[in-house]
Amino acid sequence: MERPDRPRPFRLLAILTTAAALAASGISSAARAADADLTRNGGFESGLDGWTCTAGTTVNSPVRSGSSALKATPAGSDNARCSQTVTVKPDSQYTLTGYVRGSYVYLGASGTGTTDVSTWAQSAPDWQQLTTTFRTGPSTTKVTLFTHGWYGTGAYHADDISLVGPGGETGQPPAPPTGLKTGTVTSTSVALSWSPVAGATSYAVYRDGTKVRTASGTAATVTGLTPSTAYSFQVAAVNDAGESARSATVSATTADADPGGPSDLPPHALVGYLHASFANGSGYTRLADVPDSWDVIDLAFGEPTSVTSGDIRFDRCPATECPGVESDAEFKAAIKAKQAAGKKVLISIGGQNGQVQLTTTAARDTFVSSVSKIIDEYGLDGLDIDFEGHSLSLNADDTDFKNPRTPVIVNLISALKTLKARYGDDFVLTMAPETFFVQLGYQYYGTGKWGGQDPRAGAYLPVIHALRDDLTLLHVQDYNSGPIMGLDNQYHSMGGADFHIAMTDMLLTGFPVAGDANNVFPPLRPDQVAIGMPATPNAGNGHVPPGEVVKTLDCLTKKTNCGSYTTHGTWPGLRGLMTWSINWDRFGGWEFQRTFDGYFG
Repeated sequence: MERPDRPRPFRLLAILTTAAALAASGISSAARAADADLTRNGGFESGLDGWTCTAGTTVNSPVRSGSSALKATPAGSDNARCSQTVTVKPDSQYTLTGYVRGSYVYLGASGTGTTDVSTWAQSAPDWQQLTTTFRTGPSTTKVTLFTHGWYGTGAYHADDISLVGPGGETGQPPAPPTGLKTGTVTSTSVALSWSPVAGATSYAVYRDGTKVRTASGTAATVTGLTPSTAYSFQVAAVNDAGESARSATVSATTADADPGGPSDLPPHALVGYLHASFANGSGYTRLADVPDSWDVIDLAFGEPTSVTSGDIRFDRCPATECPGVESDAEFKAAIKAKQAAGKKVLISIGGQNGQVQLTTTAARDTFVSSVSKIIDEYGLDGLDIDFEGHSLSLNADDTDFKNPRTPVIVNLISALKTLKARYGDDFVLTMAPETFFVQLGYQYYGTGKWGGQDPRAGAYLPVIHALRDDLTLLHVQDYNSGPIMGLDNQYHSMGGADFHIAMTDMLLTGFPVAGDANNVFPPLRPDQVAIGMPATPNAGNGHVPPGEVVKTLDCLTKKTNCGSYTTHGTWPGLRGLMTWSINWDRFGGWEFQRTFDGYFG
């Protein structure tokens, strides 16, 4: 057992090496005597204590020394940064050292008061030492050390991080908090409280070992949680000297999803697309004339000025093509009236002819700004992503849906997270992928084997997964589809309830991607899922009559009236149905709407 007060050999060597370097530079022995390793838990032997990580954990293998090391996994929009702030002396020299494994791994220091520094390893299949030096500014008393990877490049490891130099005037961290307990627990939040600690200036709140927020008092509510999920919590006291050890752990399990669900939708919702920018054989329908049964109305479509520009425009159908089209003022008034009645009105981006490829960060930023302009101009509730065709595809080596690398996917995830953050919790985000982009990933994600090297199979999976906490509804288009293999390893074809049951069961059960039992796509919540169907035979291949719609709903919500496919659960909280389109349903005498109303009341 290693004594905690005895430096490891590599740290002692680093200190001696630094002392020799300082002696050679003429710095006095008195200054050298003050040098120390200022990092806290630089070997990660105490988990992530002292470190703040966006996507990190500790592992027992591989390690550089001791029994633990850091493992952090960058995602498409996150570089898995881990950082620690230490107290230093002004106008003093420091040496930062660490060992890393992986590709594009960085070690650095910020807030130095002079020139911030970093060093990196482009490719380190085994442990590689990184070292850099800096001098603090004349008034600098704190410096932040950090390590991070690069977006979507896979996990990296770090160990034995040290900062050697004069220690600052610190005092002692506070004692750990006591009396931590849970209060009100909802489907998405847990309230915490604890006893005050003498000398603490703030408190760090940890969820499952990761710091999630800082509190100025002795209570905090952790939000953004998943319903029906168990979490553990700890609290540390903080002052200028650093963080205390963490408190004892308390656990809580969030409640089931609120029947009202995200964005104040009703327990069961009817979603439809309204042809607002084009004309076809279904005829034009004014927004004000859409019946109250429709809870989410997707305005189709906002389209790009070019495939790769990211610039989205929403041009309403001209009167020459759409007789009876309302004026802009009437259209905006109808949006407000629908919202006053509790309905959600979204702009849908893409469609069959609106391919969008965010190949660059510039296109991503243009997408965000142009979509925001549409939302703001019309006062909309959110955004529907209806990317089809070649809008999304995978690079040949993009085999991990949890850590996508392909730019069009990484940039879309980043853009949607930015929009969600800009508009807040009430922002409604929906997606309407084809089965090709989702369920086909059960067999072919990342393999390039479907259709002679087609890279699109399952390409929506990383987008859905990265945004599952922000996603209001996923309504996969269960139409215009070839046969798809279900979780029963049988192929299912359009035309009856079994197809919809099998495709929806995959979303609610989860599935191994491309047959990899270690790479499982987690299930979505039932309140996030609506089933996409054509409203009439004119609206797309795969239309089923009302009786098959009822069978589908019975089987999934009650486990009755099922056919040959056996579901893996029963989901009475299934959100509802989506259809292409409101216009076609009106053309067909509102049959789809009447089926929904008859079933859900």
